[in-house]
Amino acid sequence: MTLQGKRILLIISGGIAAYKSLDLIRRLRERGASVRPLMTAGAQAFVTPLAVGALAADKVFTDLFSREDEHDVGHIRLARDCDLVLIAPATADLMAKMAHGLADDLASTVLLATIRPVLVAPAMNPRMWAHPATRRNHATLAADGIRFVGPASGEMAESGEKGEGRMAEPLEIVAAAEALLDDSLKPLAGKTAIVTSGPTHEPIDPVRYIANRSSGKQGHAIAGELARLGAEVTLVSGPVTIADPKGVRVVRVERAEEMRDAVLAALPADIAVMVAAVADWRVETAAGNKIKKRPGETPPPLVLTENPDILKAVGHHSLRPKLVVGFAAETQDVAENGRAKLERKGADYIVANDVSPHTGVMGGDRNTVKIIGKASDEDWPDMDKRAVAERLGRLIASHFS
Repeated sequence: MTLQGKRILLIISGGIAAYKSLDLIRRLRERGASVRPLMTAGAQAFVTPLAVGALAADKVFTDLFSREDEHDVGHIRLARDCDLVLIAPATADLMAKMAHGLADDLASTVLLATIRPVLVAPAMNPRMWAHPATRRNHATLAADGIRFVGPASGEMAESGEKGEGRMAEPLEIVAAAEALLDDSLKPLAGKTAIVTSGPTHEPIDPVRYIANRSSGKQGHAIAGELARLGAEVTLVSGPVTIADPKGVRVVRVERAEEMRDAVLAALPADIAVMVAAVADWRVETAAGNKIKKRPGETPPPLVLTENPDILKAVGHHSLRPKLVVGFAAETQDVAENGRAKLERKGADYIVANDVSPHTGVMGGDRNTVKIIGKASDEDWPDMDKRAVAERLGRLIASHFS
């Protein structure tokens, strides 16, 4: 689609990338959008309101306490009188204000008051983007439904450093705005999907269990992304402490056998994405009471038996989904083990990743994956788990396009 007739409130915050906002305004208007600019004090140090206003052919808003604009609560009017709020560039400072609900200037006040979709194009030094505080703020905003485009990797204009932090290019931002505003852009509409997530807990006795170190962050992000793309999603989740993704049906389980039963009960489906870190083994007979430690006695032996292979059951089922994606959490020989799993389990793709302790993947917010297909492999760069979900969603959608 084009942006014909769409009203975009463009918030420009301080940073050298503010110069790109001039081209962004031109690109948005070329596609039929009207652009109302709002500039922070920092933005005005890099580009002038005169230049921004000339390109936008509209007034530039800068002051929360403007006598001219605030007689009719202008910040609320700005927040509502648009179809999209676009922040480009978005600084670490502005993202922090958004994440914590601060409102000490016009931009942050509008963002706290808006009920419209918000698209953020971050731009900052790579160390600032990688800082734990910025990562937490990014995760908070994403969980609140804020959409992001970028940042990209490359050389920073102001410092010459290289890394992730460059603002996305104007045309990429335009495409993201189009996608966000086009409610009909649901490539998985009419499709059904099953996603598994989190660990399983296999009881030893009423208080102890065998488990894997999975937070469920990756599986939940994928379920949410498939729902955003229009699929009807059933999420079968092991025990996690994170919020349910929006727009999905959640089935909660504890044990691998329960997860298998819930997955098979959700068939038939068009898509299956088996992300859960299912325990490979369980205790053959769990104790009915807590196993007590007694002085002088050796620990009782635990007799283990193999858990059901859920991915293999789905990949070879008579109601096999049209697309089956499995995950392979490995600590060595990632590609080799992933490809062996692809062939053995009957999957179309395996998303293989290194979960060695030094990677911080298990329980962390970032992931580096290799996509293993029947014909070829593809290495994806290190990115946060929500970005992995978005990219995997596009891959799944392309399978049905």
